[in-house]
Amino acid sequence: MKKIIVLLIVTVFTFSCKQEKKEETQNKEISQTKMQKNLSKYVNVKLTTDLSKLTDNERKMIPVLIKAADIMNDLFWYESYGDKTALLNSVSDADTKTFVKINYGPWDRLDGNAPFVEGVEAKPLGANYYPKDMTKEEFEAADIENKSSIYNFVRRDEKGKLYSIPYHQQFEKEVKTVSDLLLEASKLADDAGLKKYLELRAQAMLDDNYQPSDLAWMDMKTNTLDIVIGPIETYEDQMFGNKAAHEGYVLIKDQEWSAKLARFASFLPELQKGLPVDDAYKKETPGTDSDLNAYDVVYYAGDCNSGSKTIAINLPNDEEVQLQKGTRRLQLKNAMQAKFDKILVPISEVLIDETQRKHITFDAFFANTMFHEVAHGLGIKNTINDKGTVRTSLKEHSSALEEGKADVLGLYMVQQLHSKGEIDGDMKDYMTTFMASIFRSVRFGASSAHGKANMIRFNFFKEKGAFSRDENGVYKVNYDNMIVAMKDLSGLILTLQGNGDYDGVADLVKDKGIISNELQSDLDRLSSANIPVDVIFEQGLTALGM
Repeated sequence: MKKIIVLLIVTVFTFSCKQEKKEETQNKEISQTKMQKNLSKYVNVKLTTDLSKLTDNERKMIPVLIKAADIMNDLFWYESYGDKTALLNSVSDADTKTFVKINYGPWDRLDGNAPFVEGVEAKPLGANYYPKDMTKEEFEAADIENKSSIYNFVRRDEKGKLYSIPYHQQFEKEVKTVSDLLLEASKLADDAGLKKYLELRAQAMLDDNYQPSDLAWMDMKTNTLDIVIGPIETYEDQMFGNKAAHEGYVLIKDQEWSAKLARFASFLPELQKGLPVDDAYKKETPGTDSDLNAYDVVYYAGDCNSGSKTIAINLPNDEEVQLQKGTRRLQLKNAMQAKFDKILVPISEVLIDETQRKHITFDAFFANTMFHEVAHGLGIKNTINDKGTVRTSLKEHSSALEEGKADVLGLYMVQQLHSKGEIDGDMKDYMTTFMASIFRSVRFGASSAHGKANMIRFNFFKEKGAFSRDENGVYKVNYDNMIVAMKDLSGLILTLQGNGDYDGVADLVKDKGIISNELQSDLDRLSSANIPVDVIFEQGLTALGM
């Protein structure tokens, strides 16, 4: 009898172990399949350009500039997560490790920052800029040196008191290396404007005083090479939208395309006066020293390389520089072409009515993207009721609303310039391509300012009848209604910004910054059709054939 009992116990134990092993294998396979699906959100693109028009010195500068930009990766890793090495060492699966690198952390940037590494909790709203246990109320009540600076971290001392540490101190070794590389590049620069900018940017890395180099960057007119480098955008700080993230782009100007675009900057004051909003909200005069340029980007690093990739730049963000000089708008032509070919066109073949697909064109995509960046210079930077700047008044919602403003005002500008005969083509091209672009950008998710802005616009346009959806989930643009919706949303956003209406913006985001079940089912069809959400780059000297 005892032998039978022992045999039964052994049998049950053996079966249990086999079952556990089977379940473990199944769970591993499910995890691997999910991670492969995550990786399929991205399509690989090789960043190349024609180097034949560069001088010998310009060719020598490219490796130096790429080396400087590459350091932004480690700085952004710290800002986004913290200890990069410890995280990567804790992940054994190769696909998961690759996905961690794409996201600069264990949170999926295209899925609302959902954690995808086992044991990792939700991403702190303040990323790694603030103590993980700090509340908004504690920060607002605290006496911290340079509290409003966008160039410092907030930490706790041994007694638990909050204090700040400037970027140039936290990253003392790294920024010294970057500074030296920028000075090395400046000695090779033939263009006087580029030389001055590199020298001033090198100094800015050491003291976080970026305004002089921003002004010098605005003064550059004849350079072929360019580098955008340093702590710039504030999207990563979703607690206050205040702390800047490190990033770097190495760029080569397309002189011919840039010459075609240059004249549009002169229309800014006239377009500002014509904005569909009360005069109080357009009393500021945009700087007229703005440039519109087309570039091929040959290297992305840091913030701009995480999750969804930037295809156009509008800088500097410093409101004082904007009012004094305007901004420069850089269209990243090769990256833009890749997203159009590999993402936007396939999306239109699934979601846009067949009779309107002929209106999806690269020229319209380029123009819409370009005027999005131009539109950042329109509207208002300072509230009309003494609440300070729009950015500081709207806090964590400022980035999403500003991106929404730029999108809708960009289309408004296209429509205005088209009616004046300054832009060629069929206006239906611009509006249909704009509609398809909403589907492209809304897939970036709620963790992206651009994604959130597109959710708001989609829902607003739906209410206004700017498009219809048939029973098969195919969309058709109602062009007349879209023009009305564009003007109404422009007026709403500009008013909220000018009033510094934090509660009003919060309500707008809560009400319209969502993806409905119906829209989600349509976006799922794009995933089922294996249409990528965004791109990852094969980049650097090897990709350039150097």
